[in-house]
Amino acid sequence: MAAPIIKSRQVQKEVNGISTEVICTEFSNYIFVVLTQYGKIGTLISVTPDSRSNDISTPTFSTKVLLGKDEPMTHVCAKNLGMFVSQEAGSRPVLLGLALKDSSIDTIKQIKEVIKSCQVW
Repeated sequence: MAAPIIKSRQVQKEVNGISTEVICTEFSNYIFVVLTQYGKIGTLISVTPDSRSNDISTPTFSTKVLLGKDEPMTHVCAKNLGMFVSQEAGSRPVLLGLALKDSSIDTIKQIKEVIKSCQVW
């Protein structure tokens, strides 16, 4: 039997008392991750490794809001979570759906742990 073309996994956990769903999907050229506390995809952000970086030891990432609220905090959360996912997945670009009620540092740290349990790459 052939391996599936698209691998996907969904995990639901309480993060700081808020029900949080994480859906990780691996495509051939990028990783799609939805992080929601509202049951919706929310703001869609592209997080890509920046090839113009001169220092190979500290990769840089670019964020671009494709759909939804283009706010500074969205970029901060997306870059933090997107970098984490991309580095775990071999520096692949990440498409991130964010719909968070709580975007505190503690919540982001806990969400990273949930992402680890949801890995498909």
